[in-house]
Amino acid sequence: MEFDKDYCIKMNDGNKIPAVGFGTYSPDAVQKSKCEEATKVAIEVGFRHIDGAFVYGTEEEVGRAIHEKIADGTVKREDIFYTGKPGPDLSPMDENGKLIFDIVDLRQTWEAMEACKDAGLVKSIGVSNFNIRQLEMILNKPGLKYKPVLNQVECHPYLNQSKLLAFCKSKDILLVAYCALGSQRDKMWIDQNTPVLLEDPVLGAIAKKYNRSPALVALRYQLQRGIVVLFKSFTRKRIEENFQVFDFQLFEEDMKTIDGLNKNLRYLNLIQLVDHPQFPFKDE
Repeated sequence: MEFDKDYCIKMNDGNKIPAVGFGTYSPDAVQKSKCEEATKVAIEVGFRHIDGAFVYGTEEEVGRAIHEKIADGTVKREDIFYTGKPGPDLSPMDENGKLIFDIVDLRQTWEAMEACKDAGLVKSIGVSNFNIRQLEMILNKPGLKYKPVLNQVECHPYLNQSKLLAFCKSKDILLVAYCALGSQRDKMWIDQNTPVLLEDPVLGAIAKKYNRSPALVALRYQLQRGIVVLFKSFTRKRIEENFQVFDFQLFEEDMKTIDGLNKNLRYLNLIQLVDHPQFPFKDE
């Protein structure tokens, strides 16, 4: 993957996306209360790609954090790449009906988003949790105006998505990895019996070799595969540490060793949605 001086990658529509993004999902009210401050810290550390969604329930907090960092001169609005996934409304609103973001960089639906892009309301459009068959449905859609710039999916050494990655590369679609560090131990969505990726002894041995943390190695592994990677933490130390992912490079032998950790293991199975006709995980 080739980065520019700001560690960004050009997408198929010509726009750029920062290679490392800060995730803002929060599993409960206690964590949601920390999201605003954590987002401000992430921007201070250097994150310019902020990943959000209506379902996360934190868009208002994230919006305040971004606006505060703009107001104090840390960043300009054009510096921030905000990814959103819409709920019932196509624009993120607070409880008073006020638009939280003046322009949303990425929204993941399709025909309505093509119209939004034409109207200048979004810069780029992509998808999330799409399998190969579903991507082909979009790419083969009659009258397609814009193909997806990216596909955001669960991806980590235990689920390396090699086939999906190869397909996306062949179509000039970026893969973006969520759950890049494995389970976040969210009891609502994640089976608590799944193994903890960052405790894997092979990953740990490689991390020791480079004098880095297992988390940094897991993130670097994705970048060297050509994958945009998302990371989430609410502690300044970890946010600062994981932004150092650009400071080292894994040898090819270690990349292949990490490839061998693949178990096709999903942390986020979305079993609550399994009866939906477009449930994506019924395919490989």
